[in-house]
Amino acid sequence: DEDGFLSITDRLSRFSKIGGEMVPHGRVEEALQQAAGGDMQVFAVTGIPDEKKGEQLAVLHTLDEAQIPGIVAKLAENGLPNLFIPSRANFIKVETLPVLGTGKMDLRGLKRIAMERLGGSAER
Repeated sequence: DEDGFLSITDRLSRFSKIGGEMVPHGRVEEALQQAAGGDMQVFAVTGIPDEKKGEQLAVLHTLDEAQIPGIVAKLAENGLPNLFIPSRANFIKVETLPVLGTGKMDLRGLKRIAMERLGGSAER
């Protein structure tokens, strides 16, 4: 607002605190979807622990691995802040994104898969 305050418009669990900055997972997912040029949701973002920055972004996706470098390059071209751009090493290919019986994204499942595959110390 005009006083310099900001409002969080998503669940706090859908943000990662990276180097003291709050990074919204939803904004990163939207940017990834836009860069991929598709309508179907093929990306889900979660945060995993990082010794240096507190947290880092991990991205689960259902695309062909060969597409990822081009998509990551488009993120910067489209003006996404560097802090919001996940490391290429933190993209995890999955058959399907974890979904609850209600049809909503399984946030705990996302984090569990990311921690199993990357641990808390993936390269940045």
